[in-house]
Amino acid sequence: MGEDADTKNINNSFLPDYVTEADVISTVEFSHRGDLLATGDKGGRVSHEPDFDYLKSLEIEEKINKIRWIPQHNAARFLLSTNGECVGKDQSGSALCAQVPVLKPTDLMVEVSPRRIFANGHTYHVNSISVNSDCETYLSADDLRINLWHLDITDRCFMFEEPEDPGNRSFFSEIVSSISDVRFSHSGRYLLTRDYLTVKVWDLNMERGPIETYQVHDYLRSKLCSLYENDCIFDKFECSWNGTDSVIMTGAYNNFFRMFDRETGRGVTLEAARETGKAHAVLRTRRVRAGGKRRKDQVTVDSLDFTKKILHMAWHPTDNIIAIAATNNLYIFQDKVSYDIQ
Repeated sequence: MGEDADTKNINNSFLPDYVTEADVISTVEFSHRGDLLATGDKGGRVSHEPDFDYLKSLEIEEKINKIRWIPQHNAARFLLSTNGECVGKDQSGSALCAQVPVLKPTDLMVEVSPRRIFANGHTYHVNSISVNSDCETYLSADDLRINLWHLDITDRCFMFEEPEDPGNRSFFSEIVSSISDVRFSHSGRYLLTRDYLTVKVWDLNMERGPIETYQVHDYLRSKLCSLYENDCIFDKFECSWNGTDSVIMTGAYNNFFRMFDRETGRGVTLEAARETGKAHAVLRTRRVRAGGKRRKDQVTVDSLDFTKKILHMAWHPTDNIIAIAATNNLYIFQDKVSYDIQ
């Protein structure tokens, strides 16, 4: 950071004085080299505009749901971005954001131009996109299905679905099992998916089911009725791999986010708050207790704030640096202090 007073007050979070709906961060993503961090917002800046689907009589929001970088092979930088139903391939002519992890208060020059539009691939809103390590294919997912595309073919794709388990069918089963995010691993062999209650790891060589399942906030199962009434059950949480595919990260409520060690299967709950946005602050580990007496580091389910949620996040491809979006606040944390995953 710079040495002037204004920069010192910023630290490693970006906190504007007021919030408008268009300023709410809707996605964050590191480039493959980790030198750039792209962010999208509900205002659609700078690649999407509001539209109208005349066939279904539905408005298509300009909100950018996902941004994914395409591995760089020359001086040009390409990325995929999606709003409600269209996926666009954009070209960036200069830096989209501040260098990470150093913030320098400079004028930003953004030049993005659409190169291809992958349309009519989804009946429902596109929730997630992910570029494969082969740099030729990518996935796009809505609530019910996942499409596999080739970057040079815009009018056709391969589609696959996960069948529902008849034994676990209930009023909420289809809602909580809807895929909100999908990510290729860095090796290209594994697939990381997030639904409302769990995060799963799939091996592309094994078709029957996930090889790993992690419970993110299983304590919410008893509150699905109230979560349905306040629409929280429709929240779309993202997930992310670390650089070695050994740890996965995803968001939760109360500004909590979770990390899982794939080797041990253990998880840790961390909190992103303004106090942790200060220099040299240590991330606090938290635990959620279903009932009974709670300790100092524990939070009861009834005291969770469902208006505070970590939906969007990104992990640096090589370093232990993570970017966390909470409403219009962007936090960048670096692992300088070790913590135990429990």
